[in-house]
Amino acid sequence: MTLMNNIRERAKSNLKCIVLPEGVEDRTLKAADFILKEKIARIILIGNKAEIDKKALDFGLQFIEQATIIDPVQNPGKERYADLLFEIRKSKGMNYEEALRLVEDPLYLATLLIKSGEADGEVAGAMNATGNVLRPAFQIIKTLPGISVVSGAFFMIFKDNPYVPGNILVFADCAVHPDPTAAELAEIAVSTALTARAIAGIEPRVAMLSFSTKGSAKHALCDKVIEATRIAREKAPWLSIDGELQADAAIVESVGIHKAPGSNIAGKANILVFPSLETGNIAYKLVQRLAGAEAIGPVLQGMAAPINDLSRGCSVSDIVNLIAITATQASGMN
Repeated sequence: MTLMNNIRERAKSNLKCIVLPEGVEDRTLKAADFILKEKIARIILIGNKAEIDKKALDFGLQFIEQATIIDPVQNPGKERYADLLFEIRKSKGMNYEEALRLVEDPLYLATLLIKSGEADGEVAGAMNATGNVLRPAFQIIKTLPGISVVSGAFFMIFKDNPYVPGNILVFADCAVHPDPTAAELAEIAVSTALTARAIAGIEPRVAMLSFSTKGSAKHALCDKVIEATRIAREKAPWLSIDGELQADAAIVESVGIHKAPGSNIAGKANILVFPSLETGNIAYKLVQRLAGAEAIGPVLQGMAAPINDLSRGCSVSDIVNLIAITATQASGMN
């Protein structure tokens, strides 16, 4: 069974509610119809009901009627959500009139549905920029306790690669935070381990990557990774983690034994945490293109509830996959 098939089956076994604030967007509607047909998640669509119904008819969508549809403008619960938003943001200077206006914004309303417990996660970005998707999430949902940084993980799927146990490696951060401090890098490591466990069901073995293995080079950049490893161990004593390790020492057993004797991670890592966004982003793209690995993601992590951002060039299949991933994330957080 492929990873995505496994994720879909995991989502089906513990049905979660995912809100789609871009409810009138064509690809999103088609993806929602498939999700409902396959019973992968429950769906809330935000948008004008008449427009959604017309598009469903035009596209021949047969399952959209199972979704809950909320019109953000003609919303009978508008004042309730405005009250919630005002309470959350009044200390930041928001007044009630602004809260009433913002709850008509589907991206704000989506996060308020999660905050109120009516939805478990959100998928957006087919027609909105990343900043617009994440802004209300940071303001309303915020990050997990003990986590201050949001990051992005990619699941890299290989075909019979001798260096990849189970043919899956998880790379982070490849999408969000350009230059993490040691403390932030430690948080990224812990978040990625939780993501890997929740979504792929794998027991995390985390390698903190550098251009040095166990002191083979001396530099402030290596020191950051060493400190991040120490902090991550303190934050998550349950986590199998080691660093600093070069990439070959992390995934090639013979190299790991030679360069890091006694390490329980060297040569066995299934999660690679890169020291910067620059290195992580370059690495995942090179591996995707040159090694032919399938890259699933980015999966955003570190938020108190799963909120994932699509590319505006996404396909219907991309949206289906990210809804399934978000639902599985939500299951792992409960």
